[in-house]
Amino acid sequence: MVIREYNERDLAALIGIWNEVVEEGVAFPQEDFLDGETGAAFFAAQSYTGVAEEAGKVLGLYILHPNNVGRCGHICNASYAVSSEARGRHIGEKLVLDCLEKGRELGFRVLQFNAVVESNLRARRLYERLGFVQLGTIHGGFRMKDGHYENICPYYHEL
Repeated sequence: MVIREYNERDLAALIGIWNEVVEEGVAFPQEDFLDGETGAAFFAAQSYTGVAEEAGKVLGLYILHPNNVGRCGHICNASYAVSSEARGRHIGEKLVLDCLEKGRELGFRVLQFNAVVESNLRARRLYERLGFVQLGTIHGGFRMKDGHYENICPYYHEL
């Protein structure tokens, strides 16, 4: 498996994986699906979009971009998505590790996650194992697909 920068040939796979996570409604705050036009603009607008590819197939992705502007512009934010058919193979870990390195390369000093859903234990355990620090808990900060609210846990990692 290789983690590399995306290219236009990857767009259909990226959009499909992204929309799958949006549809699940338990991790991403987005509710609108990407299409060919909005997806191309969305991925191009990131500071970096990385893909996990194996045998010519895109299995996962991450996006990396500033979390804020100006005096806080050195803090970046990222999102990760792995195809449901490829989960459980530590692809997410490889994406996060690549993202940490890419964030450093791009001159960011901190990677911050604003809204990790508290019940997303697999992600939280991974982040903590990789040295992320939880900043606290925001009660009821995430509206799940079924309409109930769950806590979110912001995390950060110094680069």
